[in-house]
Amino acid sequence: MDAALVETHVSVVVFVGDHVYKLKKPVRFPFADLSTREAREAMCHREVELNRRLARDVYEGVIDLVGPDGEVCDHLVAMRRMPDDRRLARLIVERDRRAGPAMDAIARVLARFHDGADRSPEISSAATPDAVLERWRRNDAQMRPFVGSCFERGDLDRVRDLVDRFVEGRHPLFEQRIADGQICDGHGDLLADDVFLLDDGPRILDCIEFDDRLRHVDVIDDLAFLAMDVERLGAPHLAAALVVAYERASGSAAPAGLLDLYVAYRAQVRAMVAALRSSQDEDAASRATHEADARTLLARCLRHLDSATVRLVVVGGLPGTGKTTVARGIADRTGWLVLRSDELRKRLTGRAPETPAAAPFGEGIYTAELSDRTYEAMLDAARESLVAGRSVVLDASFTADRHRVATRALAEETASELVEIQCTVGADEAARRMWERHDLGLDASDADPIVAARLAQVSDPWPGCTVLPTDRPIAAVVDDAIAIAGAVSLETAGPEV
Repeated sequence: MDAALVETHVSVVVFVGDHVYKLKKPVRFPFADLSTREAREAMCHREVELNRRLARDVYEGVIDLVGPDGEVCDHLVAMRRMPDDRRLARLIVERDRRAGPAMDAIARVLARFHDGADRSPEISSAATPDAVLERWRRNDAQMRPFVGSCFERGDLDRVRDLVDRFVEGRHPLFEQRIADGQICDGHGDLLADDVFLLDDGPRILDCIEFDDRLRHVDVIDDLAFLAMDVERLGAPHLAAALVVAYERASGSAAPAGLLDLYVAYRAQVRAMVAALRSSQDEDAASRATHEADARTLLARCLRHLDSATVRLVVVGGLPGTGKTTVARGIADRTGWLVLRSDELRKRLTGRAPETPAAAPFGEGIYTAELSDRTYEAMLDAARESLVAGRSVVLDASFTADRHRVATRALAEETASELVEIQCTVGADEAARRMWERHDLGLDASDADPIVAARLAQVSDPWPGCTVLPTDRPIAAVVDDAIAIAGAVSLETAGPEV
């Protein structure tokens, strides 16, 4: 193997034959102080100890460097050299067919590692809402000096606002993750460059050793770093496969909103590192490359924060206007939860959703009192999903303003983005749809044109909603609804599965 030298923002790494030697730089950052020999020695021993958890046969030990005076002047981490042609990043970039099956193997190794990793109240405290916000804010503070060279102030402000809003409404989600034992002493810096696919299984190198707090993470946060990096290398399908394989290996689902938040966080971390590298580089061309990388990574961070944004989408309208078709179309394209008032109403009265219960307007199971109970049940179910980070689509007429007011209060309570859509279509087309639905006898709605006409007479004005005509091909209508909701379709969403 040829000799080579690689420099990072904290280390100089020398490749010689079958071995690798890593020298810590005498640097001081807010996140790491390596300015003294003693500090560098401690970090070398810590690096070996921690990385042997995932690559025991790679990390050989610590070597003391002795100066001409016979005194120890510095220290090296000694490692077994990994074959570069087995590096995951290289396989992905070269579209090597081995990269796909490797996702299963990597996921199994990570799931086992996380299952056996240390846990404690102190470790769990690193994943409270306040602690998660603090990590984002520390990164933000280190990125602010690079406004102008690497970042736009507006982009940094938008990252801050989106994160604050997500965390504000998701306290129960973070608390449940802690209660479920999902916080551990993990890797903290999973990059495709540091994963090697050997014949007897993956070796995962180079975890964070300089700050224990940065390794104290939700297992999904740890996984998200590698998912982000695989996506960054141009393989979002492999990132998605990694997440699915990890869920299967760990027996635990990754909440979509939380996954996106942590993918975004890892993109922010790498953007910060790229900015720091730009400040260390004296070569103009290399510095420009780091600056461009920082901007690209921050853009990736923002895309995932947009996807993580929790939305409460109201799809209302009179019977026959297509609101159920639109709501289901949004859900099919996004994976969001749909709650339909017609189905909930039937369940509240002990009926199967398709059981007919037609009655004159305002009578039977369609009294004002039962309607209020139905909307309350729908909002209660929506609240449970919203605080867990999953967006919700509400399918109901929403002709009464009191029900819209209650929905707006729920959006405020859960720090969710509220979108109000009112479906409309001509009376004749609405009547045709209703009779067709009744003839099939498979739908939860009992409304007919007479009920629809009475409902139109008592409907409250709905200022502020977005009117969506549905007298067009359904694909075009759903496209418009997706755009109104600000949603990201699953087929273009990358690893946020």
